[in-house]
Amino acid sequence: MKFDPKHALVTGASAGIGEGIAKELARRGVNLTLVARRGDALETLATTLRAEHKITVDVLAADLTTTDGLASVETRLASTDTSIDMVVNNAGFGTTGKFVDSVIDDEQREIQLNVMAVVRLTHAAIGGMVARKRGWIVNVSSLGSFQSGPGMATYCATKAFVTSFTEAISEELRGTGVKATAVCPGFTTTEFQSVANQGEAINNLPGFAIMNSDQVARSAIKQVASGRVIAITGLTNHALGISSRLMPRAVSRRVAASMMNKVT
Repeated sequence: MKFDPKHALVTGASAGIGEGIAKELARRGVNLTLVARRGDALETLATTLRAEHKITVDVLAADLTTTDGLASVETRLASTDTSIDMVVNNAGFGTTGKFVDSVIDDEQREIQLNVMAVVRLTHAAIGGMVARKRGWIVNVSSLGSFQSGPGMATYCATKAFVTSFTEAISEELRGTGVKATAVCPGFTTTEFQSVANQGEAINNLPGFAIMNSDQVARSAIKQVASGRVIAITGLTNHALGISSRLMPRAVSRRVAASMMNKVT
């Protein structure tokens, strides 16, 4: 199917990978609806993208961990005034540390944003897309979705859900004209590290193992355009993804624990 979305809604668009994807889509002439909690940051980005690419950019400030925030975006997706034919579910955050020491309310918010928001917004969009026989669902997952994540147990579990969910609906959508892709980045320099309490520790990793958000966005959209169901960004991450799936589970989780010790 030709990749020619007319209007994309991107969550978590105020920074990081979401901002990078919004910029990449704008470069391709796609009109946008930008969603995040920080309306001021969205307005700044929207002003820049309108000026540089002569596209329509709408801003919707919403906290997707709340019922009202989710409902406002679901309403936008259901609107026939602006038929959104691409949804990028990028909003998410991670927590680090041993689960026994975690704040359970933070873990619940993480599940709400990383899992339930993806499910609800996908469901809100997909009916109209199938009826129109065209559309793209892009769910930003993680390389961590392919293995358990000691030290980030809840985060990796939520991303395992996102990857599995996206693969399943991709198969269900076969022949409908609607495509679904799970984007699986590895370590990426974004605000995610400070939110996840990783701080500057990511610098302990070798440079070839780290991408920036613009690199991830370009790779992700290129693979979405080619019809990939699983879009792992970066050659190093491709190798890590393959090796993690081939390793015995016991070895995989110990390797993951060792890597997490380097970034926490």
